[in-house]
Amino acid sequence: MTMRQRLPILLVLAVLAGAAIWFLTRPTAPDPWLGYVEGEALYVAAPVSGTLASRPVERGGRVSAGAALFALDPRTADASAAQAAAQVAGAEASLSDLGAARERTPEIDVARAAEAAARAQLVKAEADYRRFADLAAKGFASRTQLDAAQAARDSAAASVRQAQAQQRSGELTVGRSAQQAAAAAQVQGAKAALAAEARRRQEIAPVSPAAGQVEQTYFNPGEWVPANQPVVSIIPDDKRKIRFFVPQDRVAALRMGQAVKFTCDGCGAERTATVRYIAPRAEYTPPVIYSEHARAKLVFMVEAMLPADKPLPLGLPVAVLP
Repeated sequence: MTMRQRLPILLVLAVLAGAAIWFLTRPTAPDPWLGYVEGEALYVAAPVSGTLASRPVERGGRVSAGAALFALDPRTADASAAQAAAQVAGAEASLSDLGAARERTPEIDVARAAEAAARAQLVKAEADYRRFADLAAKGFASRTQLDAAQAARDSAAASVRQAQAQQRSGELTVGRSAQQAAAAAQVQGAKAALAAEARRRQEIAPVSPAAGQVEQTYFNPGEWVPANQPVVSIIPDDKRKIRFFVPQDRVAALRMGQAVKFTCDGCGAERTATVRYIAPRAEYTPPVIYSEHARAKLVFMVEAMLPADKPLPLGLPVAVLP
């Protein structure tokens, strides 16, 4: 084989050798951080036991904020609320009675008329006394007559004071100030009990605190629900996050509030999440994301919140781009 014939072969071998060297020495992209979508569930329960009257939501369905989730039989709560309202009315009536005048208006009018008559008698007695005093000074009236006129004047003044005292006594309230304060406290206590019953009436028919997906329902209408036992669990849209695992040599570069990009099957273009938690301790790669490249490595668990307007299914695998 001549040199001219060998030249093309040597060129091909040189190209292949260069390609092999480039392939072996080229910079490789770092492996993505593997993880999955997770959610924080809200468990909605009632503080009292009762029969489940209705449950308009179903497992897997979506609910909006303020949507009705379930309702217990309200008859017991309504009866308690009516009893509390009656107690408020009774306490207010007692307070009003203690604050009313001791005597009725006609009786107070009698006392006022008696005072007016006593004042008229006092005016007459004062005039008689002055007349007898002038006559006694001139020697035309005896001392006995003057003393009698003075006594009549003093008696009339005493009658006025007695009528005034009787009028003030009639205008006094039935209860003393301490009794009225106690009755006012009873009114406030009864109103507080009524407010508590109204609040309980709302708690046996709760609404969704946020928009999201119904994760699970635990009771059907007609069943007995124990107190504080969840009836519905919800995954709010703003409580979905990705949980991924970062190698120990890369975790120091992450910061709270940092945006990270990730991809997932069927998600289309890259998406963004915000770091909200970085585990303070390392752990070995969990089995849920175990792979040939990640085996026997120490990793840190990181959580990043997803945008509320772009929820993803729970458990969906994701790959966070370093």
